[in-house]
Amino acid sequence: MRMFNIPNLFTAANLMCGVLSIILTFAGRIDLAPFAIFLGGIFDFFDGFLARKLKVSGEMGKQLDSLADMVTFGLAPGFLMMVVIIVSIYIDVPYEATNFASHVHFELQNWMNAIFYNVPNQMDAPIKWLPLFALVIPFFSMFRLAKFNLDTRQSESFIGVPTPLNTIFFTFFPLIMWMEFDTWRYDEGIFAYLFNSYFLIGLCVFMSLLLVSELKLFSLKFKHFKWKGNEIRFVFLLISMILIPTLLVWSIPLIVFLQLILSLVDNLLFKNKQHEIQS
Repeated sequence: MRMFNIPNLFTAANLMCGVLSIILTFAGRIDLAPFAIFLGGIFDFFDGFLARKLKVSGEMGKQLDSLADMVTFGLAPGFLMMVVIIVSIYIDVPYEATNFASHVHFELQNWMNAIFYNVPNQMDAPIKWLPLFALVIPFFSMFRLAKFNLDTRQSESFIGVPTPLNTIFFTFFPLIMWMEFDTWRYDEGIFAYLFNSYFLIGLCVFMSLLLVSELKLFSLKFKHFKWKGNEIRFVFLLISMILIPTLLVWSIPLIVFLQLILSLVDNLLFKNKQHEIQS
């Protein structure tokens, strides 16, 4: 058994990207942490691709892949959203940061002082525990990854939201918080709702439950490139190609929900077709 083959090294690179994202998150650089996750996602794609091409796939590769995915697509987004919620709670703290990173670092230190050293500040005692609800993401990601490894139904599609898709969804919040720094901290417009801590916690719980749900989602694995049999995939890619250059970062949650909606439509059409055949 070759331990240090090329696919396993790509898997290790995925793991290192997840670790780097966590380090950046706790350093207050939630503007950079998502890019480490994106890089990890690239390594995650190529480790499986190379394993199939080089014919070196095996049980060790599967175990390493699950461990790396747990870090990059479980722990990293959980900690990332925890810090986003911390900043959303401290949004009205009278502190004028010179830049986004220093603002996040300041709020993160405030929270840690309140949690670990019981230093009195603007956060009430019950509220200071709210950011920990974001840890439902790694909690359910662990079960999702174990389920994926054992579920033979997921060779061509997904049962439940895959962890990389869930992670991509949550990278939207730190990115838009960074890009719209001069707007959201004054509670203007949609940001007053988008960065409401209870709304963010609700999203964390909702998306985490979808990880272990029985919802069938189409994948982007093409057996062929003909229209028939790939209608949903082509529609998804076409709409996504329009959304990304038009809305940029704002397109991230829309594309995730687009896949969920199209999957529901695809499931409904499949059930109707099966019913017609049986009739």
